[in-house]
Amino acid sequence: MSSTVVLAQLLNGLQYGVLLFLLAAGLTLVFGIMSFVNLAHGSLYMMGAYFAATAFQYTGSFGWAVAAAMGGSLLLGLALEFVAVSRLYRRDHLDHVLATFGLVLFFNELVRIVWGSQPVFLQVPEFLSGAIDIGGFSYPSYRIAIIVVGLTVAVGSWLLINKTKVGMLIRAGAVNPAMVAALGVNIRLLNAMLFAVGAMLAGLAGAMAGPILSVQSGMGESVLITTLVVIVIGGIGSVTGAFYAALIVGIVDTMGRVFLPFLLRQVTERSFADAAGPALASMLVYLLMAVVLAWRPQGLFPANR
Repeated sequence: MSSTVVLAQLLNGLQYGVLLFLLAAGLTLVFGIMSFVNLAHGSLYMMGAYFAATAFQYTGSFGWAVAAAMGGSLLLGLALEFVAVSRLYRRDHLDHVLATFGLVLFFNELVRIVWGSQPVFLQVPEFLSGAIDIGGFSYPSYRIAIIVVGLTVAVGSWLLINKTKVGMLIRAGAVNPAMVAALGVNIRLLNAMLFAVGAMLAGLAGAMAGPILSVQSGMGESVLITTLVVIVIGGIGSVTGAFYAALIVGIVDTMGRVFLPFLLRQVTERSFADAAGPALASMLVYLLMAVVLAWRPQGLFPANR
């Protein structure tokens, strides 16, 4: 197997990892800092993809599509926080799960009513439709753009959490929200802002994933499970941990799906390898999570508070 194939799959894993980070960054803020279990986060990712596809259909501009995804998801997040989520903060986690699972069903049906049951396609922007030569092989420009966007969000998130007054309040509110509120901080507004920013990042992930995936009802469920794995591996409440864990999971998942069947063919019959390889590859990230939990229950990169 050539080195160019390995490099291409590493880049694919990196691209998948940064998409996972866009989802995990928002969810780890809500889950780790606000202690709210939001199963509807994948639905916000799905809605962002639909917002982007609709905006692109009417404007023909990918920039406006991304802006619509982020803005629409931000407003949707604010509306959800005000109508439903804010009433659940003091409730048990089981109530969080039941309520947000209901929201998942609601958004899936809403999408079928508004956009239909058939997948919607979002085109790759023309200026990113080509390829870039890397080490003697061509790699799609759009996938490079996804990596750049993800890394930019990672740097921005780190600066926000660690270098700004808002980040200081977020970290303090995660440790002792009652004390922060007693100091005159509107903790209610801070929670709403956190939830809305998480929704916006989910919408951005949906917009960036739209051109390489079919935009369809229920597209958020499978990626939500992987995102939860990322949060557990990285450390609940740690944006830095979510970034590193997303890259690890993205690379492990991509490399496993490509190379595990090939490795099995070297020691077993081809028919068995072709059948067992993909099944075992799909288990790799969960095995990784189990190992991390057994070794470091707090995650690889827990939040420093």
